[in-house]
Amino acid sequence: MIEEIEAFLAQGVADVEEAVRKAAAAEIMPRFRQLAEHEIDQKAGPHDLVTDADRRAEVYLTGALTALLPGSVVVGEEAVHANPATYEAIRGGAPVWIVDPVDGTRQFVHGDPGFCTLVALALDGVVHASWTYAAARDEFATAVRGRGALLDGVPLRSGSPAPGSDLRVATSHPDYTTDEQKRALLGVRAEGVRPRPCGSAGLEYLAVARGELDATAFSWEAAWDHAAGLLLVEEAGGAHLTLAGEPFRVTGANALPFTAARDTATARRVVELLSGGA
Repeated sequence: MIEEIEAFLAQGVADVEEAVRKAAAAEIMPRFRQLAEHEIDQKAGPHDLVTDADRRAEVYLTGALTALLPGSVVVGEEAVHANPATYEAIRGGAPVWIVDPVDGTRQFVHGDPGFCTLVALALDGVVHASWTYAAARDEFATAVRGRGALLDGVPLRSGSPAPGSDLRVATSHPDYTTDEQKRALLGVRAEGVRPRPCGSAGLEYLAVARGELDATAFSWEAAWDHAAGLLLVEEAGGAHLTLAGEPFRVTGANALPFTAARDTATARRVVELLSGGA
């Protein structure tokens, strides 16, 4: 099966990009700043929103992506919300598209352009390619394992924080943390660190990959929020580590919180801070 993935990626990266762009053009952008009240719902609470754009874009992408790669399956945020058992496909033997149709739904609902569409292609728990599309900003980032990361066709390099500078770290929203995780996240409220609440996870990963943010400190592991961005950071030269000092696994069972950072040294520093906070 890995040979099929490699053969597909040799030709199909642009086809996936086209599908993502079409989904956004058909189902997301016509609703941006045009949502009616009946098109917005809550899932787990006031900070966990879903809209008709999320649902319809995921349906569009499910059809388009499985047509591009026969035998593949989709794990999408909205389908999993409707039927949690479908998440298990991430651990199955078929190629799996991991999809977040609108990452940053709160921002989308409020008319803020800080949202994106995330798609990743994985097999046996390994992410082989990813697509990040910030439609309202007209920015498109792609990554293919071993082939680097691009933003609008230009290579991305995360670089390293300037020596002696404060670390800029985006952290989890407190609504999505346990008490133990809250204590760990307090570790980044240290001298020499400038923490701030995260926005769209996908756009925070893009900021790390382009060197505008030094690291993240996240406490949840839903694969649709992280799979695309983690590969983007890796292929830009960055690294990710969990509280156990291991790379994040999209299949789950990670020691949380975890970080993605511009380089390995920064990732280790953030994990040390999180360990001290715990």
